[in-house]
Amino acid sequence: MGSDPQNPAIPMAILFIFLLQFSLSVASTSLNEASDAVILQNQGGRKQREFDYFVLALQWPGTICKGTRHCCSSNACCNRSGGFSEFTIHGLWPDYNDGTWPSCCTGKEFDEKEIHTLLEPMKKYWSSLSCGSPSTCHGAKGSFWAHEWEKHGTCSSPVAHDEYGYFLTTLNVYFKYNVTKVLNEAGYVPSNTEKYPLGGIISAVENAFHATPLLVCSKGAVEELRLCFYKDFKPRDCVPTDSQNAIVSSKISCPKYVSLPSYEPGGKIFKFTDSNWQYPNA
Repeated sequence: MGSDPQNPAIPMAILFIFLLQFSLSVASTSLNEASDAVILQNQGGRKQREFDYFVLALQWPGTICKGTRHCCSSNACCNRSGGFSEFTIHGLWPDYNDGTWPSCCTGKEFDEKEIHTLLEPMKKYWSSLSCGSPSTCHGAKGSFWAHEWEKHGTCSSPVAHDEYGYFLTTLNVYFKYNVTKVLNEAGYVPSNTEKYPLGGIISAVENAFHATPLLVCSKGAVEELRLCFYKDFKPRDCVPTDSQNAIVSSKISCPKYVSLPSYEPGGKIFKFTDSNWQYPNA
């Protein structure tokens, strides 16, 4: 069967579906039976216990990009051809149930050559939305991907044992739990005029995945939506750090009605320059 000339991403999607089934089946059979927690040690010698669960942090480009004032080659808000119509990946974060998280768990530095076969989907679905160079675990500045791998990915053992496994696993989970599709089917689509009920968005995700997400807003617009998973990537409720109720926790930063702004890069003129802006809590 030939590929669809109108949708060259179909073969890539099929590949990821195949790899997803394999990687998640391995995780399911090995992780739930583990009884001894892995002890990780960061570069400073501080021991950190194995994480409790994963957070898949998704960002809404329409909200973040509307705040863009400067551009550079690495900022997808400026250099993307066409508008954004879906959530993109911020990161996959190992977290503890008490609201804290491990970080910088090994001395492994990011090497883009390790993920060269994943660059096409990563540039589209895991792109940087800023010009900043976030800090790495080695006291230097690096790329968005380097920051996510060194700070969070190195703490994802025993699920992801290396850089390639971390990024592949994240992409697989992102494609399987397609939040954008769920919200679109519920009538929540990008708009610069509509306001949507916060509770309705949360309920749509709960009905699809049988777990409660956490939302983060900026000036009344959804900035991030976070899904939480057990180590075998079965959905679980997100642990709210500010309340025992995840909906109440979402309301701390989000109003009762929120927006999902649309964004077209071509509709705005930017000054191209460097910027030190970084992702908060990334």
